[in-house]
Amino acid sequence: MKSIFRGKHFITLEDWNKDEINTLLEVSSDLKKNFAMGVPTPYLPLQTIFLMFFEQSTRTRNSMEAGIAQLGGHGNFLDTSTMQIAHGEVAKDTAVILSRYGHGIACRNCFWEVGNKYLRAMAEHSTVPVMNLQCDLYHPMQGIADLMTIKEKVGDMKRLKVSIIWAYATSHKKPISVPLTQALLFPRYGMDVTLAYPEGYELPDWVIEKAKKNALDNGGTFKITHNMEEAYKDAHVVIPKNWGSWVTNPSEDVVDDLLNSYKSWKCTEEMMSIADKDVMYMHALPADRNNEVVNSVIDGPHSIIYDEAENRLHTAKAVMTLTMGGK
Repeated sequence: MKSIFRGKHFITLEDWNKDEINTLLEVSSDLKKNFAMGVPTPYLPLQTIFLMFFEQSTRTRNSMEAGIAQLGGHGNFLDTSTMQIAHGEVAKDTAVILSRYGHGIACRNCFWEVGNKYLRAMAEHSTVPVMNLQCDLYHPMQGIADLMTIKEKVGDMKRLKVSIIWAYATSHKKPISVPLTQALLFPRYGMDVTLAYPEGYELPDWVIEKAKKNALDNGGTFKITHNMEEAYKDAHVVIPKNWGSWVTNPSEDVVDDLLNSYKSWKCTEEMMSIADKDVMYMHALPADRNNEVVNSVIDGPHSIIYDEAENRLHTAKAVMTLTMGGK
């Protein structure tokens, strides 16, 4: 393999080929083993990464901050409301300057039809790798951690039945970036992927076309259903998670008539009972408990949410290790 990782942007896993993703998984596993054994991994000594957040974060911020510290470097947390961005400074100027100050830039910007464009503009003008901490379209940090978790649990992922299922939630109008990333990534590993949602919560047409192509090219399948029970039936992995109706309705209103008409789309013991007997429940977190999922499921024996969340640390470290080079 002749991939060059140093300086490579991490905006979507669609920009990384299978060999590169497999290397990322291998490095993640190696870092996880060393972390468990207390073996230091100072692969990025005295390097600085700037962590720009337009929005709140728990797992992403802390996995990046802890991760860079464990790699021997330093993370500068930047609340963009306290930066000159708040006064209108453009992505180009921010990227040029921050890339002269350090060794990596990571950014979360989930504003609909803004976030990915902002990250792309930064990447165009940065001289260091730009990493996507979630935008309006993609969440590659979550996607690679999900893939690592599934691989750890089952080994061979070919023909694994994985269902990405919309679920009812009222906490905020959530981005489509998590299900979109999973829909594109999982078929690349030969999984049989079902995307289930009520009408009105579609993903973009180009995503569906690409997901089907990824499945065709890699020996998996990809299908859509508007029937929740169909998605749960015999599934090996279920990922019931809310996402907003951004594609059909760009309004930022959290609760509307469409949302309220689908309160029944909840992960319950009854739904889990029609899945495979060893089904695994996953969620990127935070979960809207008692709306998206009942406590007995998310806290039950089929739930692997905390393993999934832990892997956010190891995969974040792998992304930084591979892409950040010395000056």
